[in-house]
Amino acid sequence: MKLFSRMYRLVMMWAVHRHAPVYLSMNSFVESIFWPVPVDVMLAPMALAKPERAWNYATLATVFSVLGAAFGYLLGYAMWEPLVEPFITAMGYQGKIEVARQWFDEWGVWVIFIASFTPVPYKVFTVTAGLLQMAFMPFLLISLVGRGLRFFLVSGLMVWGGVKMERKLIRYIDLLGWLCVAAAVLAYLLLRN
Repeated sequence: MKLFSRMYRLVMMWAVHRHAPVYLSMNSFVESIFWPVPVDVMLAPMALAKPERAWNYATLATVFSVLGAAFGYLLGYAMWEPLVEPFITAMGYQGKIEVARQWFDEWGVWVIFIASFTPVPYKVFTVTAGLLQMAFMPFLLISLVGRGLRFFLVSGLMVWGGVKMERKLIRYIDLLGWLCVAAAVLAYLLLRN
């Protein structure tokens, strides 16, 4: 089934669209609060399609992701009971918030770096940081470093790999996509309780 190769072609068309930087900025902002689609899904093809703009795209992704994180923090800080908690409950995410609290207890401020740089759901930690009233400036600075490292690394890999990387990616995109789906399902089954 060639589902991922079709999606890749669609994303590449969006990546060269004249409004692509606006879409990237919006995705970066909302992904730090609630949106499930990672920024990398749009950033990588954009950097690949226009390598001369790759660093600009990484900067946009970083800035708007950190702005979104600040908004998520403020939601957790000021709007937990009236807005966030009912949403968390409706979505069945109470367990994820509890795990985030445990990670904050164990790792302290470094959990923000881990969540901002790795595929761990950053949004859960931005809202939880506000709920736990973490110091705001360290939260912003660590978010800026973690998100910046991640997005500049993605853009750098696309610039460095160029056309050769794209050819390999196209060749194996469906296999990689299904392996990611299988890994996500397996992780969910192992960690759901």
